[in-house]
Amino acid sequence: MEKKKKKYYPKEFKLEAVNLVAKKGYKITEAAKNLGVSESAIRHWKKQFDPNSKSSDSGLLAENNRLKRENKRLLMEREILKKAAAFFAKETL
Repeated sequence: MEKKKKKYYPKEFKLEAVNLVAKKGYKITEAAKNLGVSESAIRHWKKQFDPNSKSSDSGLLAENNRLKRENKRLLMEREILKKAAAFFAKETL
């Protein structure tokens, strides 16, 4: 029995497929048939790329990633301020 090779599509192709459904008003079945991909692939791409998608998971993941970046930046800023305070404290003695 032969395994089917998984098809890889460029990100631009996926985004265009999502735009057909989200902005142009195509049904997922229509877009899948016209593009020659499966309906489940377009549904997956829609969840992955469309921020207005009904999937709350993608919104939560995006928010989580944003908060992680912000937390990293704030921790770095705090470290810089600690070092600056220590530097000026030494200077005044």
